[in-house]
Amino acid sequence: MTARGGAVVTGAGRGLGKQIAELLASRGHHVLVTDLDAELAAATAAEIGSQATSMALDVRDADQVQAAADLIVEIAGELDVWVNNAGVLITGDAWTQDPSAHRLMLEVNALGTIHGTVAAITTMRKAARSGHVVNIASLAGLTPVPGEAVYAASKHAVVGFSLSTVADLRLAGIDDIDISCICPDGIWTPMLFDKLDDPASALSFSGKLLSPEDVVAAVGKVLDGPREITSLPKWRGAQARIGAASPRVGRALMPLIIKAARRKQRKIKNSIRSEKV
Repeated sequence: MTARGGAVVTGAGRGLGKQIAELLASRGHHVLVTDLDAELAAATAAEIGSQATSMALDVRDADQVQAAADLIVEIAGELDVWVNNAGVLITGDAWTQDPSAHRLMLEVNALGTIHGTVAAITTMRKAARSGHVVNIASLAGLTPVPGEAVYAASKHAVVGFSLSTVADLRLAGIDDIDISCICPDGIWTPMLFDKLDDPASALSFSGKLLSPEDVVAAVGKVLDGPREITSLPKWRGAQARIGAASPRVGRALMPLIIKAARRKQRKIKNSIRSEKV
């Protein structure tokens, strides 16, 4: 295994973030496993072994995020990859939610991604290093999603920020730092485990329910060949863009889509119950 520079993954204590950290370690990076839950981060780092270090991190705090960048440079000598994976999903109509829920999603999903990307770019440029930022967005960042309006707003912010920052980098003559967005359909991770009884989250179950491995494979692919937007699956990305381009048509079809999605949601729930019996 060829030794590479350091990598940082946010929200890496479990689920998708944990598997991304494992991927980066297998590719020769020393990985800083960060999570709001210090114990989960430490457990993941311990499982990975000598190629990982853990750190408690609240991505809403820009100083903590920069400290994570400084720490990986101290440990590994340089920063090659930063993956913004930390995310929060709270479903429901925006006008029924507490403002604290809005703030949490926007600060973790959008502002956390901004903090991580800026810290990564600043650190890479300081060392005159090439590097790659991978932002885990969502199909909700490409199209309207009833029941997840604020979450969708936060993910639209991730996509818009990422594409605009790439443009800024290139206009500034910086061609050796890449930003890639991964926009997956619903992923069967702890984020969705608790949503089986939640009708507002039905659209997360409307397409192909991805495994974390599907998204990890996409991360590996963009690390080998940067791509500004990767939709998973590809056909759902095309569908999302059509819905965004024709919102009236999308709204007209939405009752049928939601009805089918809720059937699928109940089917998955009943299947899990059967397995437990």
